[in-house]
Amino acid sequence: MNPVTRKLEVRIERAADDSEVVGHLLLHERTIYFEYASSWLARGPSISPLKLALQPGIFKAPAARLHGVFADALPDGWGLLLMDRLFRKRGLVPEQLSPLDRLAHLGARTMGALTFHPCTDAEPVADRSIALDKLAAAAEDVYRGHPSELLPVLQHAGGSPGGARPKVLVAVRGDSMVYGTAMPPPEHEPWLIKFWAGDEQRDAGAIEHVYARLARHAGLEVPDTRLFVASSGQRFFGVRRFDRDEAGARIHVHTLAGLLDVDFREPNLDYDMLLRATMHLTRAQPDVRRAFRQMVFNVLAHNRDDHGKNFSFLMDREGGWRLSPAYDLNFVAGPGGEHTMTLDGEGRRPTWQHMLRLARRASIDEKSARAIVDEVRAALARWPREARAVEVAPATISDIGRRLDAVAAAAELPGSAPKRPRRR
Repeated sequence: MNPVTRKLEVRIERAADDSEVVGHLLLHERTIYFEYASSWLARGPSISPLKLALQPGIFKAPAARLHGVFADALPDGWGLLLMDRLFRKRGLVPEQLSPLDRLAHLGARTMGALTFHPCTDAEPVADRSIALDKLAAAAEDVYRGHPSELLPVLQHAGGSPGGARPKVLVAVRGDSMVYGTAMPPPEHEPWLIKFWAGDEQRDAGAIEHVYARLARHAGLEVPDTRLFVASSGQRFFGVRRFDRDEAGARIHVHTLAGLLDVDFREPNLDYDMLLRATMHLTRAQPDVRRAFRQMVFNVLAHNRDDHGKNFSFLMDREGGWRLSPAYDLNFVAGPGGEHTMTLDGEGRRPTWQHMLRLARRASIDEKSARAIVDEVRAALARWPREARAVEVAPATISDIGRRLDAVAAAAELPGSAPKRPRRR
C-alpha cells in the first residue's frame, strides 16, 4: 500500500541559509487546501496574486488538483515519466499517489524557489559527474521504455523541469559539470541540457540554439544558450537557467498557466490573456511590449507549442514581478497544426490584423507594433546563415526556410518582406 502524504510545509528557499515558511498544504478527502503561515502574512508578498491573495484563511484547490502555483513545481512529460518509473521500481503505484506525494518526493529539488517538506526521497546519488554521453544514452533507454541502472541519477538530475524532451540540470564550470544540484556549487553556473527524444532528428538541439540566436536578434530577452559537445561528438542544446540569479540564489517562478490556474495541456488560452496578465502582474508597459514581441516571434517563427507553461513571471524579494526571459523557442507545430495559444481567437492562420487588434488592446500603437513585426522579420531572415553556422543539415535549412516564408505570406504582413541573405 502506498504511503499517503497528508500535510506539507511550503517554503521559499532562496539559498541554503535563506529560507522562510510560506504556509502549509493539507490533503483531506481528496481535496487539497492551502493556508499562509502567520509569519508570512506579517511580511511576505502573495506567491500567486490572482488566486492566493495575501490574507488569512484557507484556499481550496480545484477537485483532485493542486493550486496553480504548486502545480508549477511538478514536472510533466519527461520528469513525470522518470518519477513514475522510480516509484514503480520502489514498489509504489503511481496512479494511487496524490499531488502532495509527488511534491514531497521532490522536496527541495524543484525549479524556482518553492520547496516542500518533509522530503520523502532521501536516496543518495553518489556520482554527480557522469559523462554526458552516458547520461544521454541512459535517457534514451528510459524514454524508449527500457530499464537503466542510471534511473535514480536521471531522476535527481532531470526529474523536476517540465517539457517532453529528456533533460538534465547541471552546474557548469569551464569544461566540467556536475548533475542534479539544487544549488550550484561555488563558481559554477546553473544550466539545463536537453537530449533527443526518441526518433527526433539529431539536429534538434542545433535548431533550438539557432532559434535562441534569432530571438535575440529580434529583440527578445533570451538566456545564454550553447551546444554542449559530448566526447562522442554528439551535440546537445543547453540554456542557462533563469530561476537562479548570478549569485546562484533561487528565484520564485510562476507560469501563466499556474497564475490563471488552467491546465496547460488544453488549448484554452489566448494571447490577449497573456498581455492582460502581464500588465496586471508587472504593472509595466515595457513587459507588455516584450510579451507582444514574443507573440510575434512565435507566429512568424512557427513556434506553435505556445502553451501556458511556456510563459513565466519572476518574483523578486519584495514581491515585484517581471516577465521571464523567453524559453522553449523552436520550429514546432501545435495541436492539429495550430497555435496552442490563439491570437484573438485564431489559431490556424493568425494574420497582421489579429496582431494589431491585440496590440491596440494592450495600449501598443500601430507604429510600434509594425516596428516590432519588422524587427522580428529581419531577424528570421538570418535563419539560413545562422543554421549553416552550426551545421544544421542543408535539407532541414531549406525546408524550414520555405515554411517560414509561407507563414509570413499567410500572415498578410504590412510592407514588403525582407530578402533572405544569399549564400556566399
